[in-house]
Amino acid sequence: MNNEPGQTIDRRGLTRRSLLGLLPGLAIAPQLLAQNTTATIPVIKLHNFGLRVRDVQRSLEFYQGLFGSPVQARQGDSVVLRMGEGPYCYSLRPLQAGESPGITHIGLSVDNFTIDRAQTVLSAHGIAPAATAPVQGGPDIDRALTSWHRVRRADQGGAASGTHELYFADRDGIFYQLNSTTFCGGAGPLGNQCGQPEASPTSGRIRLRELSHFTSFVHNRQAANAFIRQLFGLDFQAYQGPNAPVIGVGDGLQFLMYVGGSNPGMPAQPGRIDHVCMGMEDFEVNRVLALLDDYGLRPRQDSTATPPLVHWISMRMPNRGGAPGGTPELYFSDPDGIRIQLQDPTYCGGTGYLGNDCSA
Repeated sequence: MNNEPGQTIDRRGLTRRSLLGLLPGLAIAPQLLAQNTTATIPVIKLHNFGLRVRDVQRSLEFYQGLFGSPVQARQGDSVVLRMGEGPYCYSLRPLQAGESPGITHIGLSVDNFTIDRAQTVLSAHGIAPAATAPVQGGPDIDRALTSWHRVRRADQGGAASGTHELYFADRDGIFYQLNSTTFCGGAGPLGNQCGQPEASPTSGRIRLRELSHFTSFVHNRQAANAFIRQLFGLDFQAYQGPNAPVIGVGDGLQFLMYVGGSNPGMPAQPGRIDHVCMGMEDFEVNRVLALLDDYGLRPRQDSTATPPLVHWISMRMPNRGGAPGGTPELYFSDPDGIRIQLQDPTYCGGTGYLGNDCSA
């Protein structure tokens, strides 16, 4: 689940610069992918994500106090927390030199996952194997359009013979992990052996169900959408305005969303995973706000600045695909200012008060 340096198997890696040298005519992703429409990676679910935090123990106490998440696995100085009934999970790991707090990656489970098969499809879509894993765990434009294979050893919570994990970076340098449907962040060849979780010291105030979506800011949203749809064989399931489609994943509830510019050419700066959204039980706006207030969070005062430990509501109106009176979207920031969204489990990014109508 982390992205520290790791052993890799494939040594045929290309740098982003050398890859772009092979594609001098590339303007946007569809031109790259026009020849690769037959091979796709069969994504099943949004499965996991990671957080880079200043103090793992502080963040562990915060998330367990709020969500009651048990520790599903430990990876050296990182912890993996179970989401809902599992194996869906999220990890907390300490910052490395030069890093800022944030979301490290988007994790997706794949039908009949094998690393070799997935890496073959990635290569067919112009995502070349790299010789080494990144030094830092977060969006990196120099890693754009590369994949890497990390081997997690026993001292990092992996198997004695190595637990194998596959990551790649999209055209904006945003990191993704591909894993099996049983991945739990633990040991075993594919990270699917976790044993009995360590119970949270508190039951928490909010019961999570599973992941809802990720929203990322990118250089060219049209190109990002085309790239991800082609790679995974996915389609749009709703629109939050004419220029804000959401890409459905799996069961028609989860999705990926890319917002930002319409700039030509390849990005010069990395994209950013702005927030992750999780579905929760008994979602009722005023009740959730009261729970967050009781937990010590306060209402955000300035929409242009989001300090740690605040909460806010964004009303998505009809011009952005919301309900006539607005679809309330509820956010909070954690101790490091990382943005988290909470919604009803039926939220699909569509219209209706709960945002659960994606039929249009």
